[in-house]
Amino acid sequence: MFSQEERAVYSVISVCDGIMAKEIASRLGLTRQVVNHLLFSSPLMHELCYQDTSFRWHALIRQAPVHEGLYEFSGWYGTVREFMDTQENEWLTALQEGCRRIGRSLNDTRGLFHSFLDCRKVMESLFRDLSGMTDPSFRNWEIVFELRFNRARMIRIYADVLVITPDHVFSLEFKMKDTVDPVEIMQAAKYSPFLEVVFGPRYEICPALVLTAASDLFDFFPIGNTDMLLPVSSGDMLFNVFNEYLAFLA
Repeated sequence: MFSQEERAVYSVISVCDGIMAKEIASRLGLTRQVVNHLLFSSPLMHELCYQDTSFRWHALIRQAPVHEGLYEFSGWYGTVREFMDTQENEWLTALQEGCRRIGRSLNDTRGLFHSFLDCRKVMESLFRDLSGMTDPSFRNWEIVFELRFNRARMIRIYADVLVITPDHVFSLEFKMKDTVDPVEIMQAAKYSPFLEVVFGPRYEICPALVLTAASDLFDFFPIGNTDMLLPVSSGDMLFNVFNEYLAFLA
């Protein structure tokens, strides 16, 4: 999708608080001509970066915790601690306001608000489970509800929930179902390449499908016709998805 040079230039921009083209070239060992070409011709730079009046380049989302700019694309953004300390009605109101801000439709004909609350209950249960399984530092993880990155032509991300740990980004696709649909497995994995670009090489992207009407489910299913597998879990078993990558129960 994007070359290694494009990704490298973007990553340098994303970890800096403004950087000039010559500094990017020096850090990466590239010529000024190559860097300038990428800065002004690459869709990645055009859609995710901007140049200020001092000729310094900035990323819309920083590739370092706290991920500055992520709020601008989120219905709700904060830490796990802030999420757990926010009452349900206050959280739902803030989420609805955030969805309006990012242009996310709030048509409730098919039970959208119920799905928001269903998702919240699962995440509350997950974090209660984690409180008895790992150290309290998980409360500092970042969490996003309703990520909508739809301003660009080549970078488009629609994620129900992101949970950002120090080294992993869990992208959770929620369905109020109890059966596995191969199409929904593909949907859950769809945005991983874009998330890899946005968050950079220090993070492993971990997509998963969560079936909130199921119970006692945790398994892996093939992604389309590939040999890759996607974890699928019920809400009550979601901690297994995190343990698969973080190994806190090892």
